Amino acid sequence: MTFTLELLPDTIAICRLDADAPVPDWAKGEFVSITRTQDELTVVCRQDDVPDDVQSERGWRCLRIVGKLDFSFVGVIATLSTVLADAGISVFVVSTYDTDYLLVKEADVDRAVELLGEAGNRILP
Repeated sequence: MTFTLELLPDTIAICRLDADAPVPDWAKGEFVSITRTQDELTVVCRQDDVPDDVQSERGWRCLRIVGKLDFSFVGVIATLSTVLADAGISVFVVSTYDTDYLLVKEADVDRAVELLGEAGNRILP
């Protein structure tokens, strides 16, 4: 199973806020994910929009699987993340209704793109 992936241009931050915090107005941009649980509010968005005093893990880049993925597809994330895990590259995954996004640290992005390409995936610039 191979995919076409697109490297999104922005550097991303993964932020943690209190569970009862309102969705912040700085959570905006082309790629934003907001997840609330009973324990936390996680905001994934463009790093440049995140205030300095917000608890966050900065310096991530995002690879989007191009196209819509059918819910019956099995092993999409496992296929891609195994390639990266075998090279010691950590991932943070965001899934949406249509597709999946793999986030890798900016320091690892060139190697991740190279490895995913070598595994037969097409990487868009």
